[in-house]
Amino acid sequence: MEIRGPIVLPARREDIELQTSDGLRLVGELALPEDTAPVATLVTLHPLPTAGGFMDSHIIRKAAARLPALADLAVLRFNTRGTTSPRGTSEGTFDGGVGERFDVAAAMHVVRERGLPRPWIVGWSFGTELALKYAREHDIEGIILLSPPLHRATPEEVAAWAGDDRRVVILVPEFDDYLRPAEAAERFASIPDAELIAVEGGKHLWVGEAQTARVLTEIVTAVNPGALPLPTEWPENPEAS
Repeated sequence: MEIRGPIVLPARREDIELQTSDGLRLVGELALPEDTAPVATLVTLHPLPTAGGFMDSHIIRKAAARLPALADLAVLRFNTRGTTSPRGTSEGTFDGGVGERFDVAAAMHVVRERGLPRPWIVGWSFGTELALKYAREHDIEGIILLSPPLHRATPEEVAAWAGDDRRVVILVPEFDDYLRPAEAAERFASIPDAELIAVEGGKHLWVGEAQTARVLTEIVTAVNPGALPLPTEWPENPEAS
C-alpha cells in the first residue's frame, strides 16, 4: 500500500494529559514504535490556534502517523492552552506565546518522566516562535523550524541560539506567506551555524503529498538519518484515519 494522505502506520499510541506548572491540563498523544524502543523523540508544537492550528494540523498528524513506523521515532503532540481538536480541549486560553512557555515545559516534563531519548523540538509556524523563545531552557538535541514567520520571536531571542551546541534546522518555503528564503537568510544570520533549507515550490502550509514527504524527510535527515530513504510503500494494510 502506498504511504500517502491519511494513512496511519502501526505504532503504540496513547492519549496523554500534560500538566502545566500554572495549573492547566493539556490534552495530547504519544506515539511510539510498535515493537522497538524509539531512537529519538519529536516534541511537536502546532501552528497558531486562532488560525486553526492544533495537534492534528496535517504535518504534525502525519509525523505521528508515519514516523514511529518508518524512522523509529517517538512523536509527542498536544494542544497548547485553549486549543481544541478531536482529542479534546486543553484548559486555559490562548496567550499569544507568553503562557505557552509553560506548555512547552509540560511537554518536556513528559519526555523526562517517560525516559524518552534524544528529544528534538519541532515547531510549525506559531510553534516555531515557541521553539525559538523557550526551547533553550530544556535538554534537547536541537530544534526544527517549519515555515517560521518570526512574528513573536525577537531578534534577541533568535540571536541567543548563536554558539549554542544544539542544532537549529530551518525549513523555509519558496512561496511562504510570511518569510521567504532570502529574508529568512538575513533574519537568521545571527545564528551562523543554523542550517537553513530553502524548499523549492514550498508553501507555508506544506499542502500536498510531495511537500509532506519533503518535510518528513528533512526531519528524519536531522534526527535519524540512518532511516533514510523513507519507504513509500507499506506491506500491510494500515488504518486510514
